[in-house]
Amino acid sequence: MKITVCGKGGCGKSTVTSLLAKELANMGKNVLIVDLDESNYGLHRQLGVELPRDFTEFFGGKDKAFKTMMTSGILDSMKLDALAKKFFAKDFGLKDIPADFFAEKDGIKLLSAGKIHKANEGCACTMNSIIEQFICHLTMGPDDVILLDMEAGIEHFGRGTDKGVDAVLMVVEPSFESLRLSAKVAELCGSIQKPVYYCLNKITPENEQTMTDTVSKNGQILCKLPYSPELGLAGLTGQELTQHSPEIAQLARSLAA
Repeated sequence: MKITVCGKGGCGKSTVTSLLAKELANMGKNVLIVDLDESNYGLHRQLGVELPRDFTEFFGGKDKAFKTMMTSGILDSMKLDALAKKFFAKDFGLKDIPADFFAEKDGIKLLSAGKIHKANEGCACTMNSIIEQFICHLTMGPDDVILLDMEAGIEHFGRGTDKGVDAVLMVVEPSFESLRLSAKVAELCGSIQKPVYYCLNKITPENEQTMTDTVSKNGQILCKLPYSPELGLAGLTGQELTQHSPEIAQLARSLAA
């Protein structure tokens, strides 16, 4: 299954992605996380691995890939080298991803689309276009799961990055903006005929009913993750997430069913 994990900035996308990946791996799934947030430098720390090389380097780097896109029109017709063509000339599996471009621990692979490393280097469109093709051509075995940790907001819908996924999981935090965004995400998912599920994050007795009543109008809530000072501290200090969450375990079972 290919799953987009999205939401507004600070809602806990990477935390949920990391915890969910670990639960899926414990279930015997082969898990690949694709880090599509060019401004997030913490996801790899939550997984306990080093940040892998930008996947755009496999195609000659961001500038070269961008120029190829401009001249060829689509990434399917890339002619950077014979190895790169393999990815977009035919389907491929998780085992075909070059070892230089992912980090791995405890059955979870992390691939980074790319990061913004310096000022004025341009937008992330090239990185997202490469991953869009990557996802569309990636063949999945019965025990394979890919989680796409998206950048904040909904621009990925406009870019078409989600067109190759099977479902969208939105993480919703207790804020007016996040609640409103849950309705927009439902609308966007409907327009591309993708099912949307919700994970309510940072739940307290005070906010649970309001969040549940609002978000349940937009789609199915699969998880309510209580507010956790322990998770918050781990995120603040960049520590690997080792906590077991019964709620995330249930989320993993629901998505894998």
